[in-house]
Order: sequence, then structure tokens, then C-alpha cells
Amino acid sequence: MLREIPSQTAGPYVHIGLLPSAAGIPFEPERDWGAMLGPGARGERIRIEGIVYDGTGSPVKDAVLELWQPDAAGRFPGRDPGADPAFKGFARVASDFATGLFAFETIKPGRVPTADGRLQAPHGTLLIFARGINIHLHTRIYFDDEAAANAEDPVLALVEQESRRRTLLARRGLRDGAVVYRFDVYLQGPNETVFFDA
Repeated sequence: MLREIPSQTAGPYVHIGLLPSAAGIPFEPERDWGAMLGPGARGERIRIEGIVYDGTGSPVKDAVLELWQPDAAGRFPGRDPGADPAFKGFARVASDFATGLFAFETIKPGRVPTADGRLQAPHGTLLIFARGINIHLHTRIYFDDEAAANAEDPVLALVEQESRRRTLLARRGLRDGAVVYRFDVYLQGPNETVFFDA
């Protein structure tokens, strides 16, 4: 019978294994996990950016983040017929080593149904990998300008406190004519982001 071994955290160099280009290691362009959009991708182009903060309120400057989302019509590439072929639906980025800022260039996702047919609000699934974390953290990014859809979302409805639901909302803004959503992640503390088991 095999015995359980001690768990390990991701360590301080998680980006080397998950995103070699962030560490200056040559990486094949066709495997560039940071690029979600191809030429001609359909939908509203947006930027999602933010900082991951630790329990002391300091930026985590060596985190790796993954964003999974449907295309503008709510279809997942590789799974749903008719999904936008110019949209990958997945990207992986490292936070900036100096500031802690992360950013995804993507499109506003469409609504997707749950298994029982109810529509979810537009959202993306965000995974966070960082030193000190045994298993990646899993949360969702919803959009603050989708109030009606957010009110109908069955997953958001599971978060009873309004103050906790707000931790899942990216705030829309404009910068130089481009749409930028701000989404900061708090690992602990009074503003702790809601995390999910799966």
C-alpha cells in the first residue's frame, strides 16, 4: 500500500514551468499560451487587468494566471460546433515581476447554459498559481456592466452576501478608447475574492 507524501507548494519559480517565455526561455510561437485572439476574432475586444494581492496586501509579483472562456457567442473552442476559429478560449500569463500587474487581451464572452439549461452571465474562469499555494485557486470573472444577466446567474446566486459577490465583478473603464476591465484578486483578508472548489 502506498503512503501519502507531503504536499508541496508551487514554489517561487512556477512561471518557469507553466510559462517559460516569462522567464526568458525560448518558446515556440505556436504554443504561445498568452495569445487568446487570432486575426479576425469576432466580438468586442477587451482587456482584463489586475493585481493578485497576498494576505498582507502586497502584490504577488510572480503569479501565473490562466483564463478560460467562451467566444462572443457563448461557444467553447474545441467543444462547441460553430465556435469562432480565430478565438482560442484560453490564455496563460505571468504577473509583471516589477508591479504585479497581469493582463489578458480577449473578447467579451457570451452567455452559456448550465446543464439544466439556465443561462449564465458572461464570465471567464480564472485559475491562479503562486508560491505558497498547494493547489491552484479557481474563481470567476463577471462584468459589472451585465447587471441583468448577473442577477439571473445561478452560480452568482450561490454567493449570498452582496459584498462577497462584488469580489467577482470586473469594473469596466476606458483607456485611450479601448475597453479595460479591472479585476484584482485578494488571496486573504477582508476583501478576499470568492474562490470555488471546481
